[in-house]
Amino acid sequence: MLLAAGRGERMRPLTDRCPKPLQTVRGRPLIDWQLQRLAAAGVRDVVVNHAWLGEQIEAFVGDGGRWGLSVRWSREGTALGTAGGVASALPLLQSPLLLVVSADLYTDYDYARLLRRAADLEAQADTDAHLVLVADPAFPRDFSLQDGRVVPPGQNAGTYGNMGVYRRAFFETLAPGHAAELGPLLRAAVAAGRVSGEWFEGAWANVGTAADLDRLNGAGEAG
Repeated sequence: MLLAAGRGERMRPLTDRCPKPLQTVRGRPLIDWQLQRLAAAGVRDVVVNHAWLGEQIEAFVGDGGRWGLSVRWSREGTALGTAGGVASALPLLQSPLLLVVSADLYTDYDYARLLRRAADLEAQADTDAHLVLVADPAFPRDFSLQDGRVVPPGQNAGTYGNMGVYRRAFFETLAPGHAAELGPLLRAAVAAGRVSGEWFEGAWANVGTAADLDRLNGAGEAG
């Protein structure tokens, strides 16, 4: 699932008329980069949620055929948050394991790694999610890693990179159509010892401001 429903408040006025996933880096919309990388990893079916100016995102992506993908749409109207959006899209998501990433990332992370982790997760009854952590001083220190398990932030803590694999059941307790954020759910699962993780040290940017766009457009491509 590709999360694309955010309003992009910190990027206004750029996002007043163009949604954040369609803001361009190196001449291509952010969502274009993400769909390309998902397809290159072997993903074939993608659900995209949207709210603010979602018709523009649909018009650009269409059915996903240009990337070799089949794209379906979860239309929220009003954004339901990073967890509520997934919960409302569950009728469109058939797999017991879900790869969930944000549409506004610019990264050279190989999503095939998460697909392999999904296969591992299927055999690990004690694990509800697998997260990709990054070290970026511009973002909060969310979690640390200890022997492959995500733990509360301590020494060498990093940021959840908005890339992960989740059991479908992780979201099934949420009421569809109600707003909910992923953070509290993750912190509870981490406290219970039910989350694995990995570090990623490659190119990664969570594009949230016009300054982020300017910086990326002055740098080399992610791949």
